[in-house]
Amino acid sequence: MVNRLPVIALDGPAGSGKSTVAKLVAKRLGIHYIDTGAMYRAVTLIALRENVNTKSEEELVGLAIRCNIEFKYDDKGFKVFVNGQDVTEDIRLPEVSKASSDIADSIGVRQHLVSLQQKMGEAGGVILDGRDIGSLVFPNAEFKFYLDASVDERARRRFKELKAKGVEQSLEEVKKDISARDKRDKERPYGALKLVSDATKVDTSDLSIEEVVNLIASKIHTKEDISTIDE
Repeated sequence: MVNRLPVIALDGPAGSGKSTVAKLVAKRLGIHYIDTGAMYRAVTLIALRENVNTKSEEELVGLAIRCNIEFKYDDKGFKVFVNGQDVTEDIRLPEVSKASSDIADSIGVRQHLVSLQQKMGEAGGVILDGRDIGSLVFPNAEFKFYLDASVDERARRRFKELKAKGVEQSLEEVKKDISARDKRDKERPYGALKLVSDATKVDTSDLSIEEVVNLIASKIHTKEDISTIDE
């Protein structure tokens, strides 16, 4: 028997609050946070900067392999680095969000990034958020959650986030983009967004971030409790 901290899988569509909740749960439980969506966005950002053909499987996979993606914390919070460069803000730009669908649809890129994610979390003591964590990346995760919210609410959240960053995009445009992403995420042939049978579904539409974090933390209990889980 090997004692180790658990793997926590947090899946859900865009704007459901996964990233914010995952960061706070990680902090509360004293475990590591792995933002898998940021990994796809990071590859997308570099592809756009280097004018890589996002329709070419060979070029995309080669690019993904060349991208050294790291997650770090500093006094300003969670940071994403690619090949030593801080790309935390740039990977959230609208043009990256739109282009990231092509990257995420690449089976070769997904296989490479899933392999990296599994290596990052194999020792346990991690929470990962994404679309396919509980179904593909860690199907045997000790805890699985699926966050969701209405399209209107998710669009409102994303619109507010973009506005705060000075990005001009109408609420209707944001809603249209999110609906398109939902459809594409659910129809993806490899690593599709899905609610697995052993996941706890949480509708965050009418819940505050704190309420969602409290709910998830209550399911996992305390630091002391999770450290006793055996593999």
